[in-house]
Amino acid sequence: MLKAITRKCVPRIVRDLICGIRGHRASHGEYPRLVRPRTFNERILRRKVFDGRPILTQLADKYAVRHYVTQRLGPEILPRVYCVTSDPTAIPFADLPQRFVVKPTHGSGWVRVILDKAALDVEELLNTCNRWLATNYYDRTRERQYRKITPRIMVEEFIDDGSGAAPMDFKFFTFYGKVHLIQIDGSRFTQHRCALYDRHWRDTGARVQLERFDGPVREPPNLQLMLQTAETLGADLDFVRVDLYDVGNRIYFGEMTSTPGGGFACFDPQAMDEHLGRLWGGGPSVQRFREPGVAGLVLHDFADAGEREVLGVKPLAGVGGLGDESYPAGGAGGLVGIERDVP
Repeated sequence: MLKAITRKCVPRIVRDLICGIRGHRASHGEYPRLVRPRTFNERILRRKVFDGRPILTQLADKYAVRHYVTQRLGPEILPRVYCVTSDPTAIPFADLPQRFVVKPTHGSGWVRVILDKAALDVEELLNTCNRWLATNYYDRTRERQYRKITPRIMVEEFIDDGSGAAPMDFKFFTFYGKVHLIQIDGSRFTQHRCALYDRHWRDTGARVQLERFDGPVREPPNLQLMLQTAETLGADLDFVRVDLYDVGNRIYFGEMTSTPGGGFACFDPQAMDEHLGRLWGGGPSVQRFREPGVAGLVLHDFADAGEREVLGVKPLAGVGGLGDESYPAGGAGGLVGIERDVP
């Protein structure tokens, strides 16, 4: 009864704001700064509540985003789609290959990877699909881009890297058309691990939410092509994360995410959250400006060859819309938490 009254009397945006503030405090231990956000997660929260651009809904729709990708890159990068339907019983299981992927178009993190069709419990899968279709993902996370997506089930090609399991997932954090960070996820359905590398494939030493890989991650053969692909797809956006797969001699599109982790994923160290927030908030000026009088401070990217990263720089005033914020360890663009000569 109380929930029904609240829904009727309290504007949706206010409910979203309250839920977002509570969730941020529970995840990050502090209330968010929404008027002048500083961290990446604060900017995600502000986008969740206030940014209603239709393009974000298109990108969140697992089927509609394929049109966006095709317009910019052509269809070759897309996995094959076997079926899109609002009725799971219409899935043509008899015509599907032995391995395939089932996911809803209107959510995030909902996926079933079928590695052996012969062992599939079809009834259980149909029940799962029906639960997805009956759920508005927006109601769970208050990410407004999911609110008006038409619920459908999509069955698509399984991307095979030869391991017999889900392939390595490369997630490109793209700000104003430039990739600044790459999250690598592996063993997603067993012992999920991650790492954060810069665009030059240097390990930042940071992590987000998950445990790190035990050792260094081998540079993918098609890294440069994936960088170009992510930057083409993110060229007209202030921020988007582009997920890609590198398999054999080609790459595949995964998805595009405008609010990674819903704004609740914790970076370690915290300075990475602040670094990404500056890249988002500063706009293209962050990629151009170098503070005079502070030797080695790198703002345009993590670091150029031969430059020295610095710790603890002075506050910058009125620079490219950054205001009077002070930059913590690592400067505005250096690798967080360290000082070293970059080879």
